[in-house]
Amino acid sequence: MNDPITGPVLDAFQVRAEGLARSFDGVPAVRDASFTVAAGEIHGLCGHNGAGKSTVVKMLSGQLPPDGGRILIGGEAVQLGSRQVAQRMGVALVDQELSTVPALTVVENMLLGDIEVPFVNRRRRAAARARQILDGMGLERIDPDQPLSALSIGERQLVEIAKALSQNARLVILDEPTATLGDVESARVFTAIRRVAAAGCAVIFVSHRLSEVLDLCDRVTVLRDGRTVATTPAKDLTVDELIVRMLGETPHRLAEAARPDRDRPPALRIEHLRVPGRLGDFSLAARAGRIHALAGQLGSGASDVLRALAGLHPKATGRVVLNDRRVTFGDPVRAARSGIAFVSNDRKSEGLFLGRSVAWNLVATRLPGLARAGVLRPRRERVAARSLAQWSGLPERRLGEPAAALSGGNQQKVFVGRCLERPDVFALLLDEPTRGVDVGGRVAIHRLLRRAADAGLVVIIASTELEEVLELGDVIVTMRDGHAVGVYEGGADGSRLMRDMTHGAAA
Repeated sequence: MNDPITGPVLDAFQVRAEGLARSFDGVPAVRDASFTVAAGEIHGLCGHNGAGKSTVVKMLSGQLPPDGGRILIGGEAVQLGSRQVAQRMGVALVDQELSTVPALTVVENMLLGDIEVPFVNRRRRAAARARQILDGMGLERIDPDQPLSALSIGERQLVEIAKALSQNARLVILDEPTATLGDVESARVFTAIRRVAAAGCAVIFVSHRLSEVLDLCDRVTVLRDGRTVATTPAKDLTVDELIVRMLGETPHRLAEAARPDRDRPPALRIEHLRVPGRLGDFSLAARAGRIHALAGQLGSGASDVLRALAGLHPKATGRVVLNDRRVTFGDPVRAARSGIAFVSNDRKSEGLFLGRSVAWNLVATRLPGLARAGVLRPRRERVAARSLAQWSGLPERRLGEPAAALSGGNQQKVFVGRCLERPDVFALLLDEPTRGVDVGGRVAIHRLLRRAADAGLVVIIASTELEEVLELGDVIVTMRDGHAVGVYEGGADGSRLMRDMTHGAAA
């Protein structure tokens, strides 16, 4: 049987990892990883940061040779010495960092990196092949000849998957494909993945969103400390059971701290905030000591509220008052001086100095207070960095390392930690505070945010993840199409929030 997505369907096709091991500078990253993925199966790969997922993915996709163990494809042991060799063996990787080029068309993007593209490419044939693959994924609405820049981020992710399939992949590895997507766009990706698997392609799905893993996958392999813990049918697992296997212990839920009295005057008042084309007439009275969660999909306006407050939307209008002091729009320096600290959803581009040390990143926003007569005092810097590392749950031994060497969860701790323990910060704003962070790091960051609120800060987060909103939000504001839809305090129902975010009538 031939299929427009994958070509011949091979029922016997499978990929098997047997005892894979890999070390870096003598430190084991993977010790004993073993699992099998069959044709037509969606196989989840889970584990906390440092468990070995990324290293296993790199070995399976030809980016790293294993130090021990072997990889079998179709029953035969293979040596995957490069991405090109892996591609010839039918293995394609869709990384969480998109490799598409917005200035090129959809079909041109699908040809990028394909080792089988002839030197003289026939555009009509390429467009027909692209159309066939897109149709097979249920993407009839996407025109192969339109520029990628005209597509949403979710549609670009679908093109990335189509690009992998255009290389005649029999195994597609999806590494955090929904990390930057909201629930609606993620659902489109899941539909495409299911169609790919139904056509006979094997799929490995890596995600920190555990509910996604259980909803999408047939089986789940858990890695811990570089070893396979278990491979289990997804239908036999709950999220809590999966977390226990990943961490090796039952996670501790955050203790409920006493909440401030509702009659306390709001410390932050947002009145009729607008951003042309993005946000329309948003108002909120936020009290110190509480975590306010703005829940919405990408493009809902939740992120725009935070960026406007942080001075990053020059065309924002309205009135914002923090501790009886008017906040100026369009000027991030003046917003910071007003007492606002902002943690972006892109820690690499808008947050951290990846080439500088962890210690330097922690104190980067308070250097004037560590200097005398304009000269930085090294001892003060070290003391401040150690204090913040302890406060943020970062190992002191890593203060001298570059921030780039840290896991995503620890990088996020640095980003959040630099905003804490500052007498000049009264409001902490966080856009997707745990994006790309594993379950262990997520708990640690949530604990930091709760401590910040308990210390008397106004904390506002914007998140596309319902679980995070429900866990953290003392006050939850649902958003859609640039408007607030509902406000919930003292508990909320997840299904109601989802209806607000996807189908609710904007207020």
